[in-house]
Amino acid sequence: MPDFHPLPVIFFRTEGGNEPMREWLKDLPADERRAIGEDLMTLQYRWPLGMPLVRSLGDGLWELRSNLPTRIARCLFYVPKGRIVMLHGFIKKTQKTPTEDKALALKRKHAHAQADEN
Repeated sequence: MPDFHPLPVIFFRTEGGNEPMREWLKDLPADERRAIGEDLMTLQYRWPLGMPLVRSLGDGLWELRSNLPTRIARCLFYVPKGRIVMLHGFIKKTQKTPTEDKALALKRKHAHAQADEN
């Protein structure tokens, strides 16, 4: 039997030391945090996953698709070097992932990848 470990989850950190995704999660109601946490745990233990929980956005960017009690959340991430890096989270208000949310996640992905190289 192979020795299996869940992928570690880390949160993108700005140069100033803030973790915007973690801060966003802390501002959500407890039941919504719990639902996203359960989805994130499924992601950790079962990666790689596909629909309906995870969808590729291209450019190495993925979205975790969480159905909350009264709304829908999306958490954007990428998976370098065997770990999950959470980049950006938002409450979904439109059918398509907003361009600005994807752009922000890509910007954070590139910043993280660059910092990870140094």
